[in-house]
Amino acid sequence: METIFTKIIKGEIPCYKIAENEKFFAFLDINPLNGGHTLVVPKKHSSYIFDMDDTDLKEMMVFAKKVAKAIEEAIPCKRIGVAVIGLEVPHTHIHLVPLNEENDLNFRKQRPQFSKEEMQKIADDIVATYNKK
Repeated sequence: METIFTKIIKGEIPCYKIAENEKFFAFLDINPLNGGHTLVVPKKHSSYIFDMDDTDLKEMMVFAKKVAKAIEEAIPCKRIGVAVIGLEVPHTHIHLVPLNEENDLNFRKQRPQFSKEEMQKIADDIVATYNKK
């Protein structure tokens, strides 16, 4: 199934890429809850996280953990929140959100706006931290 995420993975739609390997892809959410809000997706389409093969699900979580650790080091925050909702785009994705308070993971709150330059700087900072690990 073709989704906006498969188009991003294939490079048909630009993104602020954070990391990728042979199975997974991480990029900044363009409508973030906080600066550094990153999406982790499998390259192989799956519309529901709990339909994924057990091995792929485990590997996706390990990949997400490495991305989360890079975000946590690059973005001042207390923790990285994790959410899997899956209703907005029919392609499995994990939200990794820098948190300073519980409301930071509220998807109904007003979202901050970042310029393209700010988004690129955030991505560059996370990528630099990710590549050190």
